[in-house]
Amino acid sequence: MKDQQMIRERYLRDDLPVRLGGLAANLRRIKSFAAKDTNQAAVENLIDESKFFIEWSAAEAETAKAAELVELQIQLARWQYRWSRIWPDPELRAQMAEQSRIWSDRVLSLSGLLPA
Repeated sequence: MKDQQMIRERYLRDDLPVRLGGLAANLRRIKSFAAKDTNQAAVENLIDESKFFIEWSAAEAETAKAAELVELQIQLARWQYRWSRIWPDPELRAQMAEQSRIWSDRVLSLSGLLPA
């Protein structure tokens, strides 16, 4: 992730719901970018950035939301750990992409940005 401190400062200017919306958007990008082999580096960067977004936000979230965010952070770390098997395998990559979409929907719901 480029200039982590600058990104952190910018990210923390927003309220928690907006930050969670940004995390949800990153997860959607992972889903979208995973469709093309040539986007490997972009997806890796999005996973790293998403882990930082969680780190910078979870402490401000209610306990139940924070627990879900930590669960997501663990999932992102699992993807990184298995990366050398996931990315070259179209089926595993598609599964990761679908899980990312599901997490995106969940985080967007947690954000409270959607009308009830």
